[in-house]
Amino acid sequence: TLNGRRLPPASYTALGPSTLSVALAHLNGSRQQSGDNLVCHSRDGGILAGSCLYVGLPPEKPVNITCWSKNMKDLTCKWAPGTEGETFLHTNYTLKYKLRWYGRDNTCQEYHTAGPYSCHIPKDLALFTPYEIWVEASNRLGVAVSDVVMLDILDVVTTDPPSDVHVSRVGDLEDQLSVRWSSPPALKDFLFQAKYQIQYRVEDSSEWKVVDDVGNQTSCRLAGLRPGTVYFVQVRCNPFGIYGSKKAGIWSDWSNPTAASTPRSERAAGGCDPKGGEQNTTLRRELKQFFGWVKKHAYGCSNLGIKLYDQWRVWLQKSHKTRNQVGKEP
Repeated sequence: TLNGRRLPPASYTALGPSTLSVALAHLNGSRQQSGDNLVCHSRDGGILAGSCLYVGLPPEKPVNITCWSKNMKDLTCKWAPGTEGETFLHTNYTLKYKLRWYGRDNTCQEYHTAGPYSCHIPKDLALFTPYEIWVEASNRLGVAVSDVVMLDILDVVTTDPPSDVHVSRVGDLEDQLSVRWSSPPALKDFLFQAKYQIQYRVEDSSEWKVVDDVGNQTSCRLAGLRPGTVYFVQVRCNPFGIYGSKKAGIWSDWSNPTAASTPRSERAAGGCDPKGGEQNTTLRRELKQFFGWVKKHAYGCSNLGIKLYDQWRVWLQKSHKTRNQVGKEP
């Protein structure tokens, strides 16, 4: 029987009193971890012998190895399986690395940190010396080894998003906003350059517009905006030239979105309320008091940042640090 189903007599032949020849054709790939069960029975139904069959293909060599270092303190690598994927059999992947000209082979220990085919090396990495990195794939039918990738930690640095992103109005200019931010604090003691990108969108849209030509400035003025409109703004950083490296770095994640509104056009139609400013001031004060109370007394809200960015809108956000400690998406 194969997985409990009796095989046709034409598929096996008795070669002797204790030897049986079985020919199996058109098998599907094994879909269970324990393999496929081939069992030989006596005439009265008792089990004489059995075997586990693992039907599939040997692994193909992994491809597309890419690595990055967060603030030069660690290294994370991702790869892709061969074209046949898992080939019906469970396949183990092992990331190995060593210094190019000397040293022993090392094996990465922290897998699945950045997806199913990834591994994280948290410490004890050398700078100014290239590494050789490769991935070995193995299953019950064989072993396949990827091509070797050579890299220097300084050439694959990424960093935290820019911090302290502030968006504010430019006086009474109804079509402009000013954006300011700070360099990534984790790299402040290292010799490096940086280039930045900004993306922004209006409140009721999911389409971001990207500003590429920011360069290494830590401020930028957005122009050509719509009057009386709320905008969300994010900034990201690409460190390059660290300690003289010739290669560009890797873009960081985007910062948390920061919101602000452009001034409303004075030419807009509508009546004039001489007490409107006074009412808005009172409303803002009451909003700030209310959300301050929420932040203080509500469970889980102690790490929220609160910003009033319009006459009646409030933006609440958790810091990156808090989100990483909790280990969940915001």
